[in-house]
Parts: sequence; C-alpha cells; structure tokens
Amino acid sequence: MKLSYAALLREFFTGRMIVAALMGFASGLPLLLTLTLLQAWLTQAGVSLGEIGLFALVGIPYTIKFLWAPFMDRYVPPLLGRRRGWLFVLQLLLALAILLLGQTDPHRNLTLVAVFALLVALFSAMQDTVIDAYRRESLADDEQGLGASLYVWGYRVGMLVASGGGLILAQYAGFALTFAAMAALMLPGLVTTLFAPEPNTHKPLPPDLRTAVVGPFVEFFSQRQNALLILLFILLYKLGDTLATTMTTPFYLQLGYSKADIGAVVKLFGFWATVLGGFAGGIGILRIGQYRALWLFGLLQALSTAAFAWLVYTGPVLGWLAVIIAFENFTGGMGTAAFIGFMANLTNKEFTATQYALLTSLMGVPRTLLAASTGYMAQDLGWPMFFVVCALLAVPGLLLLTRFRGWLQPAASRPGEPA
Repeated sequence: MKLSYAALLREFFTGRMIVAALMGFASGLPLLLTLTLLQAWLTQAGVSLGEIGLFALVGIPYTIKFLWAPFMDRYVPPLLGRRRGWLFVLQLLLALAILLLGQTDPHRNLTLVAVFALLVALFSAMQDTVIDAYRRESLADDEQGLGASLYVWGYRVGMLVASGGGLILAQYAGFALTFAAMAALMLPGLVTTLFAPEPNTHKPLPPDLRTAVVGPFVEFFSQRQNALLILLFILLYKLGDTLATTMTTPFYLQLGYSKADIGAVVKLFGFWATVLGGFAGGIGILRIGQYRALWLFGLLQALSTAAFAWLVYTGPVLGWLAVIIAFENFTGGMGTAAFIGFMANLTNKEFTATQYALLTSLMGVPRTLLAASTGYMAQDLGWPMFFVVCALLAVPGLLLLTRFRGWLQPAASRPGEPA
C-alpha cells in the first residue's frame, strides 16, 4: 500500500524507527575501524598495498555469522531478554577490543594488530547478528523497508564517525587516542540496549539446539522455489561497489589527499548525501516497489563506482572529490536500504537470527574473502581500470534480479517474499 508523504514523515519519527537508527549507529561504528581507519594507520606505517589488502581477511566473521546465530535463537541470557541480553554483553566486549586494538603498533608487531582487529570484527559481527534479529522482530512486515532506511542512516553515521571523525582526530591526536575515543562511542549503543523494549514475536523458542541449527535452513529452502538463486543474488548484488570501497582510502592517499581532506570531504560532506540517499531509498521502496527500487538503485551504484576512475585524471581536486563522493554516498544509501529490506522480508520470525545471519553472511563475502585480492587487483590493473572492473561486476546481480520480478512487484501482499 502506498502511503502519503505526510504519513511517511510521521513514520520516520516513531520510537521503533529511532531505535533502528541508534542500533544502526552501534553496528556501523566498528565496521570501518578495521577498514578505513586501520588502512590509514597501516598506510602511514609503510605497510605494502598487498598486505593492506590481506587485512580484509580479518572481516571473515562477517561471512560466518550463521555459525553462532542458532545459539542466539535458542538460548536466553539471564538478564534483559533474548535479544537485548546478548546485545549488551557483546557491546561491552566490542568496546574493550576496540580499545586494545589502539594499543598495538604496526611497526613492531603486525600480527598482534591483526589479532585485535579480528576480535573487533568478531564481536562486531556477533552484535550485527542480534541487531538484525531485533529489527526484524520489532518491526511489522510493511515497516521493514523504512526500518532498513533508518538503520542504514544510523549505520552510515557510525561509519562517518569512525572513518571521517576518526581520520581527523588521528591527524592531530594519533591513532591510540582515536581508537580509545571510538571505544567510548559504543556507549549510545549500550544505553539503547538498556532502554529499548524486548521484541515479542509470539513465536516459541526452538525446543533444542538441533532444531535451532537445522530448522532455519530447512524452512528457508523448502518454502522458496528460487532459494539458491536468492542466495546467489545476495552474493552478487553489491559485489562491485563493496570491492571498490575496500581500497578507496589507499586510493585517496596515493592521489595526494591528506587524512584531513579525506575526513572532511569524503566522510563529513559525503554524510549528507548518505542522509538524503537513505531517506530517498526508504520512500522509493514504498513508492515504486521493491523490484524497481533494487534495479534502479543497483544501476546507480554501479555508475557511482565507475565514476571514481575520473579522479585519477583530475588529480587531488577537492571539488571533483566532493561530487564523486556525493554521488557514491547517495546511491549507496538507497541501494543498501533496498537490499536490507529485501533480506529482512525473506526471514521467518521463528528463526530470525539464523536466517538473517545466513543472508548477511553472504552479503559480507565480497568485503572479506573476495576483497583480500583488491590490493593486488589495483596494483596490476591500475586505479582507473580497477574501478571500471568493479562497476561491471554489478551486471550479473542485476540480470539475476529479473528472475524475481514475479514476486517483487508493488502489489504483492508481502513485498520481498515469494508467493
């Protein structure tokens, strides 16, 4: 059902949507600590591009979230409930891991840096598992697209703080103090966890661990005729722009931009484009339907990825950087909102954590396993061809999307779920 713009605006400011945005912040903050901020630290320390690319492997936990998700579906911590109880413990561990990562030294022990970066990624991925389940269970089916938009907005704010704010702070205060500040910024997530209501799905807990492990996979594959194609689509949809993003920080630095330039233009200026993109994505899903939104936003994402090649020819000109970053952030916000809403509506609330973890694990594969080779790709192809190739990698996912046209139309009774 299409809502008026006034009704859409009111929906943005409900308590459920505010919680989605705040949890998005807690989820987005640690992600770029082991990507953008750590990459800048390693680049400044003189680590080679190939080794920096290999550090993408510390993100492996994002691709295996389904391994621990059944435990989070089956067992309830003694305090705060099933979702909030797990979330509070994980957020405390995550803050500690971020703090300890900042105490390492890439000059003396690169392996120790990798160990603590891996712990940050592990606790972050576990936190994401619970947050995804919480959002799916606390929002109605027709709220998932809008909830995903607010989640993406908060997520991007967290990424902005970690990367843009982190780079600016590192320029003047050093990386140890910067990581300590990022650990302290997990406090809003802890407060949100304490005061947000525990979702009530009216679904019983899995009776045993075996059911919690096997049940989600049996239900997912038995209820969807195109289950394997759905999983392949999730793997491919954001492949190109994810691989390109992995190497953007070394790209900016090698072009001649300073860390302060990157923090101010790439992150702070780009944030406002992301805000507009997130709002446009949430509204667009409801106005034009999930199928058209996924198509349009995916195409725009690919074009914005290819546009990075232009910066090689302009040189370190802040004006051109601002234009390209605005385009990339705007389209990225729209595409991610549509993608997350699509995945949320595929899950069954009886096995929310495990099924959503399966889908988001596939979403994380490009960022970790496949992204590990991006440093060598950039070295061999050169920066312009690297971004063009990444843009072309969006084509298979868009072609596969046509297979889902029949059940991704606006008139569907449950958008995003096959009949």
